[in-house]
Amino acid sequence: MSKIITSLQDSWNEFAVKATWPSLGELQKSTVLVIIGTIIFSLVVFGMDKAISTVLEFVYSIFG
Repeated sequence: MSKIITSLQDSWNEFAVKATWPSLGELQKSTVLVIIGTIIFSLVVFGMDKAISTVLEFVYSIFG
């Protein structure tokens, strides 16, 4: 039982004392970058989907 308690204490010490947490400004910058990256990625996927749909509709109209 003491090993479990020691392990939990060590984990808490690592989490609360030794870990360095980003500042609010760093978090905001990271959040903006993630949002921009997500928007760019979704636009690329949307463009690819539209292009493939257009090509398939053209092929279906020829052979359909």
